[in-house]
Amino acid sequence: MRPPQPLPPRPRADGLEPADSSTTGGRHLVLCFHVTLSGTGRGVGVRSQWAPTTTQASRGAPRLGGRRLDGGGGGARGRGVFGPRPPPFPPLGASRRQGRAEGLSERTHGGRLAAGCAPRGLLGRAPSCCSASAPLDMVAPGSLGSRLGAVFPFLLVLVDLQYEGAECGVNADVEKHLELGKKLLAAGQLADALSQFHAAVDGDPDNYIAYYRRATVFLAMGKSKAALPDLTKVIELKMDFTAARLQRGHLLLKQGKLDEAEEDFKKVLKSSPSENEEKEARSQLVKSDEMQRLRSQAFAAFESADYSAAITFLDKILEVCVWDAELRELRAECFIKEGEPRKAISDLKAASKLKHDNTEAFYKISTLYYHLGDHELSLSSEVRECLKLDQDHKRCFAHYKQVKKLNKLIESAEELIRDGRYTDATSKYESVMKTEPSVAEYTIRSKERICHCFSKDEKPVEAIRICSEVLQMEPDNVNALKDRAEAYLIEEMYDEAIQDYEAAQEHNDNDQQIREGLEKAQRLLKQSQKRDYYKILGVKRNAKKQEIIKAYRKLALQWHPDNFQNEEEKKKAEKKFIDIAAAKEVLSDPEMRKKFDDGEDPLDAESQQGGGGNPFHRSWNSWQGFNPFSSGGPFRFKFHFN
Repeated sequence: MRPPQPLPPRPRADGLEPADSSTTGGRHLVLCFHVTLSGTGRGVGVRSQWAPTTTQASRGAPRLGGRRLDGGGGGARGRGVFGPRPPPFPPLGASRRQGRAEGLSERTHGGRLAAGCAPRGLLGRAPSCCSASAPLDMVAPGSLGSRLGAVFPFLLVLVDLQYEGAECGVNADVEKHLELGKKLLAAGQLADALSQFHAAVDGDPDNYIAYYRRATVFLAMGKSKAALPDLTKVIELKMDFTAARLQRGHLLLKQGKLDEAEEDFKKVLKSSPSENEEKEARSQLVKSDEMQRLRSQAFAAFESADYSAAITFLDKILEVCVWDAELRELRAECFIKEGEPRKAISDLKAASKLKHDNTEAFYKISTLYYHLGDHELSLSSEVRECLKLDQDHKRCFAHYKQVKKLNKLIESAEELIRDGRYTDATSKYESVMKTEPSVAEYTIRSKERICHCFSKDEKPVEAIRICSEVLQMEPDNVNALKDRAEAYLIEEMYDEAIQDYEAAQEHNDNDQQIREGLEKAQRLLKQSQKRDYYKILGVKRNAKKQEIIKAYRKLALQWHPDNFQNEEEKKKAEKKFIDIAAAKEVLSDPEMRKKFDDGEDPLDAESQQGGGGNPFHRSWNSWQGFNPFSSGGPFRFKFHFN
């Protein structure tokens, strides 16, 4: 619909020019005054009107003093935030009653204001009430001249009233958000309730209730840092809101800001609190005083190097001031001095979350992990977070390079062990000890792995030596005990092997490998007390088959009974020859040798099920015609005895 075209301005009886909206060019604020000249002895009624903006026009009829200017609205919402609009100002020089009557006639066009006259407007077109179509006389601000000073106080009051009316619609939306957020909060839907309170704060930045309810949601979500600024805003907007001040005091006390917390509790007591609020404030004041005393004692103990006493005081303080990052860092230092690095790490991790950009805490956590020998955790997140916050942090960067280099060596060595390349792995771990000689933990771990490599590579002498060095530094090192026990088995030192396995089992009785190794060592000890085929042939337990055949040939030639003429020597030789032949038979057969290595004698009747004698314990006659040199090679030997 086309807007009504303004009529040409009619002449003014008072000689004043009508308002000319063309001088604004649509870019400036247009202000119109309704003026009534009532003759001698009567004043001038003045009212301001503003050109509406497009946005305001889209909201519906404008409001003034809480009322709809088109006559609509009404009810509780029509009265505005602060109740009904006050009566109009009386005209100058007239009685109050006459002023009310004239003011009413000036503000209405047939009982209502023109719908185009909005309470405020920027960058808008001049309202229709400023044209000749309006039944009242109007003047432009530029034509008022000296009369502007007389009406200026009334102008200020009217401008304030138009803002009150314009905000009425906004306040209705805010109330809607607050009510909906309250219901969602009661239902436990915290995220949705928070969204509603966000909207309420955005709609009315001066609404203390919106801030307070949003702070309540933040606290319910465990976001105390976000709640504190909202509570502070509530107190700024409403100084006598004791509930908000009391709640802020609680948060400040938990953060260790004792002076600020005490100030809040004291102000609560001065603001006529309820009985419960007064009781709570006094209780918190007593607690804050106690924390102040303990804090002083803790710092004094730390300065005097009494770290144990300082930890005791700090434990009590941190039960109340749980979010105090400074006190947690102080307790971490005490734990480090007392040789409890893992407890220090726990406090430092909490401090890194409580204080933004806490590069020092991240650096300390990484170095503590490093000195504990946990190079992977040292390299994982803390040192990277430190460099993320400050790329030029010299200590973090130097530490990062060192840990990365060491970690690469260790990973390479472990990969070689998995591939069975024990000699190369040993060299890598020797490089680890050279790379970090100042941290004893890496020396111990490197020697422990070298001991393992020697044991698996069947180098028992070297394994026993290195493992013994580790066990001197760590007597309860289970890995070193197991590897040394295996080396003892190779060396046929069964008693020593049993002792190491039993010691390892005391610290880890659920380890299947320890249990099996102990059983094997006990069987081998029992076996060694009877007949040991390796000893009979004079070879080691890890001897190759070729070595076994070679040793057998040599001994069979030496102890063949035909070589002896004396009957006693002959009988002794026969027994020896039988043992040599049996040893060759067992150790040259892979299946029988495995049974023997596991502590079971395949030629022992007691070890076989069913009993009935030992089929392999033959007399010399049973070995007649046996050629001990008929196997193991292409050669044949024939002996002639006199």
